[in-house]
Amino acid sequence: MKIAYYPGCVAQESGRELDMATRWVAKALGIELVSFPSFSCCGSGFVDEANLTLNVAINARNLAIAERAGLDLLTICSTCQGMLTLANRKLDEPSVRARVDPALAKIGVSYRGSVKVKHLLEVLTHDIGLDAIRAKVRRPLRGMKVGAFYGCHLLRPSAELASESGEEPHAFEDLLAAIGADPVMYRGRVMCCGFPILFVKPETANRIAGRQIADAKDHGAHAMATPCPLCHISLDSFQNKAEAAVGRELAMPVFHLPQLVGLALGASPEELGLPRHLVPVDPALAAIGRPASSVPSR
Repeated sequence: MKIAYYPGCVAQESGRELDMATRWVAKALGIELVSFPSFSCCGSGFVDEANLTLNVAINARNLAIAERAGLDLLTICSTCQGMLTLANRKLDEPSVRARVDPALAKIGVSYRGSVKVKHLLEVLTHDIGLDAIRAKVRRPLRGMKVGAFYGCHLLRPSAELASESGEEPHAFEDLLAAIGADPVMYRGRVMCCGFPILFVKPETANRIAGRQIADAKDHGAHAMATPCPLCHISLDSFQNKAEAAVGRELAMPVFHLPQLVGLALGASPEELGLPRHLVPVDPALAAIGRPASSVPSR
């Protein structure tokens, strides 16, 4: 399988472990990731709120780069997935297309709309398939209870994203079961992590994150896993503040989706960037008999 790789902003900077894990898993599963340095930010949280036409044009340009190469596009960020997919949908509206096409023409770009945007979760569960992944598992995650945390932009708005149910999704849990983990069902798995307001109303955002983590913990989770780097920031990087906001200790390891898959396929914690996490993952690794990493956390 060959696909254009759109890592997004976080995975290239503060969340480089997500990119590390994605590349390791892709190689193990025979997925050829084609990088395009000219990709730009998807504009979420900034451009999309200020100028719809500009935001659609930015993402249409990214999609046009993949289209010229004859490739679909892989994202590893739920927010990027949402922005790129919504751009595809908006371009079906004649009024939007009439504004975007001339803007792209000024920089010599045209986009016909042929590219499908696929999140890594979809690629793993549908394109590669659970049976194929199950057959490659070398270290089943038996004993690890994991609460999947979908976040918002992978599921909603469901009509535009053509995703699975925003209330009762199951793809992530199906993948966790395929690699031997025990999926934990809890209400917070489809709720917001608080990131959209983290830098505007931090106390509220941290309280939201704390509630979701506490919900997973109260349902027996040893760890959480998310397909979104922004959710990972809220749940891992700001977990100490989330603890203060909800008034209880959480100590919840939070994995990126490909890190758990990589563990099951045989990667070491260091190859997956696990020592970079702020909340130590060693307690969760102990559930599957893995020794603690020898590399210190950042």
